[in-house]
Amino acid sequence: MNRMTADAADNASASQRIDAKIAALGDWRGETLARIRKIIHQADPEVVETVKWGRVPVWEHAGILTKGETYKTAVKMTFARGASLEDPSGLFNSSLDGNTRRAIDFHQGDVIDEEALKALIRAAVALNTSKDV
Repeated sequence: MNRMTADAADNASASQRIDAKIAALGDWRGETLARIRKIIHQADPEVVETVKWGRVPVWEHAGILTKGETYKTAVKMTFARGASLEDPSGLFNSSLDGNTRRAIDFHQGDVIDEEALKALIRAAVALNTSKDV
């Protein structure tokens, strides 16, 4: 298998694992994770899905953009370099004391500001692809 084919297989496998995780949750957390995933793909059509640490969905573009973790009462979207991102809409509501990361915790019934989230994702892509990385 050539490298390009192997990468495509890895990405398909990661996407399938994320599909399975969403299906296995079977509740609002799965619905929220699926919605976040769709928003990420809309904001960055070149995003690459991976699974790290055995089970955590991760979205990458020139490095990690964000990961999606699920807990009993929250779906946490952690931006790897979130402390370096402008957040004019005030989406970050978790991990605010870290030097590098910032996160958004979504709880059952929360409304997702899709446009603000897309802007944050695009800013993360721009940061990852800048020459200052």
